[in-house]
Amino acid sequence: MPTPYVLVLYYSRHGAIANMAEQMAAGVESAGIEARLRCVPDVSATCEASSPRVPISGAPYCTEEDLRHCSGLLLGSPAYFGNMASPLKHFLESTSNLWLTGALVNKPAAVFTSGSSMHGGQESCLLTMMLPLIHHGMVIAGTPYTEASLMHTRTGGTPYGVSHFAEHNSPELSQDEINLCRAQGKRIAFLTKKLHE
Repeated sequence: MPTPYVLVLYYSRHGAIANMAEQMAAGVESAGIEARLRCVPDVSATCEASSPRVPISGAPYCTEEDLRHCSGLLLGSPAYFGNMASPLKHFLESTSNLWLTGALVNKPAAVFTSGSSMHGGQESCLLTMMLPLIHHGMVIAGTPYTEASLMHTRTGGTPYGVSHFAEHNSPELSQDEINLCRAQGKRIAFLTKKLHE
């Protein structure tokens, strides 16, 4: 049986989502499971890949096989008009074969986002990111209020998944956001272990 891993899949424009992904991965690995960081390339107005074939820096681009063989998923995107970014949506729309074969059924998943205004659609972005995962039959996990940082954060939060308030497009995470990212990663690792048994 292959070694289980949690796929931390994201699109990051100004660096905040990449920072969140790294904190999520730290949370996953603190629970004893491999975290595999992957991103998606930019797309043009005609939905063609417009980035170099290999990322210049950061995580490698995700393949269908990375997604097929993951044991759990953390999915992140900046919030654009209350929805996920086009590059991530474009990637997810190419996963019909995984849907047809049920490759992701019963695997745990959580979502995370960032936005440059306090009430700029982060929660609706998180909810819409869940929809394709529900169609894939994944088990959605939010952030429980037992996480102390969720109760007193003045930056990012939400029970639907971790968010980051990127004031002035700052990618720097608050301590509460870091705590929540790590807790979310650890929770998905815990659920992955339970469902992988």
